[in-house]
Amino acid sequence: MPTFRFTALTPAGQTVRGTTEAASEAEAVAWIRRQGNMPMRAEPAAGGLLAAGLQFELGGLRRRGLSRQEVTNLTRELAVMLGAGQDLDRAMRFLVETAPNARVRAVLEDVRGAVRDGATLHAALQRHPGSFPRLYVGLVRAAEAGGDLGTTLDRLATLMERERALVATLQSAMIYPAMLTVAAVGSIWLLLTRVLPQFVPLFQQNGAALPRSTQFLVDAGDLLGRYGLPMIVALGLLGLLARQVLRRERPRLLLDRAMLRWPVAGLLMREVLAARFARTLGTLLGNGVPLIGALGIVRDVIGNRAALDAIDRATESAKGGAGLARTLDAAAIFPARAIHLLRLGEETAQLGPMALRAAEIHEEQVRIRTQRLVSLLVPVITIVMGAAVAGIISSLLLAMLSLNDLAQ
Repeated sequence: MPTFRFTALTPAGQTVRGTTEAASEAEAVAWIRRQGNMPMRAEPAAGGLLAAGLQFELGGLRRRGLSRQEVTNLTRELAVMLGAGQDLDRAMRFLVETAPNARVRAVLEDVRGAVRDGATLHAALQRHPGSFPRLYVGLVRAAEAGGDLGTTLDRLATLMERERALVATLQSAMIYPAMLTVAAVGSIWLLLTRVLPQFVPLFQQNGAALPRSTQFLVDAGDLLGRYGLPMIVALGLLGLLARQVLRRERPRLLLDRAMLRWPVAGLLMREVLAARFARTLGTLLGNGVPLIGALGIVRDVIGNRAALDAIDRATESAKGGAGLARTLDAAAIFPARAIHLLRLGEETAQLGPMALRAAEIHEEQVRIRTQRLVSLLVPVITIVMGAAVAGIISSLLLAMLSLNDLAQ
């Protein structure tokens, strides 16, 4: 019987992972539900690292749940309608009627049906963990307990919009360097595999010995021409294998720590982590979520294992009454400015507002550092590309000069 790996949420909101034997994915999900847990993911565990990697990649092509942008739009619309005095059922009916596609409509109809059957909104949202993450459900739960659902959804929509803007800033800034890199690699590839081989018969017919640099480039072009496609496939398979290895705790932790020490990109990563951590923590605290519970939810939006380790230690410290900022400062993960503002928030009992203030500062720092990184990458890529092309042309000209000397 096949073995399935699964990730699920307990009734207490804790994340559990494990394996179970089942005839199909549906039976694995049913078994998880019988244990009283909410399934988030269930996937085949057999087949080794490479097979698991291929399964993961191919499975990722199928959209699971709603996209972040769709959830953000729905949250903003629901917040506006609740803020205008509409009741939840009428607001949900409006969202169902104006859903942009059948997939969104199906999720909304299920949520609305569960609410009409007597379930709370956060319980109905928990039925779709692929669409509504634990952070989302936790904020809605706190809002329902405090009777402030409309305002909370407005803050939640703002949080998601800021998060998306942060990601969009990084992605947009990297488009030009990425295109420039592709153009550079493609130009060098064409020179080595298409242009340079055209001159080889000329040298062979005249019996001229090629200079070492030219011979090296000819051999490199021949190697790429013969084995280029297998090399690309091999690199792709190595990438899948590396991705699976990095899903293990220890290798990922070592890599994440090393990445934070990079001269320029490491500083940018620290700013991104600080902005994401502070924005999420401040939003949770501002909506009445206790600090320990908020830190547990924040873990779900922090992808760096080194930062997760620091947050876990800070959580234990906060449980003992030692405070949050001191432990985070000792971890040396987040920038000093963020630590200072968090410490100030603890001292003045304004941790939530100060965390949001820190988020605004570090989001601006992300924008500035991203511009600097792009300003550094573009000339570096241009210089490297120019040097490589100049080297190839120089080697070819050197060979032509030696052929001319032989003719004389």
